[in-house]
Amino acid sequence: MALTLCLRSVSQRVYTGPRSQPGRRGSRWFRLIPWVFVALTIGLQIAWVLVPDSARVVITAASVTAFFLASVTHAFMSRGLVWTLGFFSITLAFGWLIEFLGTTTQFPFGEYEYTNALGGAVLSVPILIPMAWSMVAYPMLLAVQRLSTTSLGVAIIGGWLLMSWDLFLDPQMVGEGYWTWTTVGWQLPGIPGIPLQNFLGWWLAGMLLMFLLDRLPRKTANDSAPNTLLLWTYASNVLGAAVFFDRPTVAIWGGVAMGIVIIPWAWRLWSQPASVSYTHLDAADE
Repeated sequence: MALTLCLRSVSQRVYTGPRSQPGRRGSRWFRLIPWVFVALTIGLQIAWVLVPDSARVVITAASVTAFFLASVTHAFMSRGLVWTLGFFSITLAFGWLIEFLGTTTQFPFGEYEYTNALGGAVLSVPILIPMAWSMVAYPMLLAVQRLSTTSLGVAIIGGWLLMSWDLFLDPQMVGEGYWTWTTVGWQLPGIPGIPLQNFLGWWLAGMLLMFLLDRLPRKTANDSAPNTLLLWTYASNVLGAAVFFDRPTVAIWGGVAMGIVIIPWAWRLWSQPASVSYTHLDAADE
C-alpha cells in the first residue's frame, strides 16, 4: 500500500495533463490511438510502392492524413489541448502561407506550381500540403529539442532536418506529377530537375518554423510513437530511393543530410532515455 501511494505521488507530481487521473479504466486503450495511426501510416506508405500509379494519389492523401492524425492524437494525449491547438495552428498556417508565398512570388523555393493531382486547394495550395508540413514538424521538433536546449539550436537543426526530408520528397513528388518547376537553374549533382534554391528555401523556412514552435512550452513525455514515425521516415526514404525508385544519388544525399541529425538523436534516445510523464496507476492496478 505504501508503495502504491508513493508511485501515485510521483505520477501526480510529473504530470497533470489529459487522462492522468487514477481510475480511468479506458486510459490504457486510449493511449493506443496514436499507435493505430502510426501503423496505418506505415502500412499505407508500404502500399504506395506496391499499388498501380493510378492509385497512388489516393494512397498519398490517406497516408498524409494518417500521419497527421498520429501527430495530433499523440500531442493531445501527451501535451494537452492548449499545446496541441497552438502547435497545429502554427504549423498549418505556416505551411499554407509559405507555400502561397512560394507559388505567387517564387520566394523562397523558386518558380514552381502545383498541378490538380492532389485535389482540393485553397488559393492554389493543395490542402494536403500544409498537413504534410504539420505532420512531420511534430516528430522533428521533439527530436531536435532532445539535441539542443536553445532556440537558435532548435531552429538551425530543425530547419536542416526539414530540408533533408525534402531531398527525398521533392524528386519523388515531382516524378508523380504533383508539382512542377518552371525554372531550375543550379541543381544538386544527382538530383536533376529540382533547383538548389528550393532546398535552401526549405532550410530558411524550416528554421523560422522551428523557432516559432520552440516558443511553446517544452514537456517531457513518452514520445515513442512520433519517434517511431521519424525513424521510419528516415529508413524508408533511404531504402525507397535506393531500391524501389532507382534514385541512388537521392538516397545518398538524403541519407547523409538527414543522418547528420537522425543518428546523433537516435544515439541519445538509446543512451539517455527521457522519463515518462504520463505514467499513472489505473484502478485495476491498485
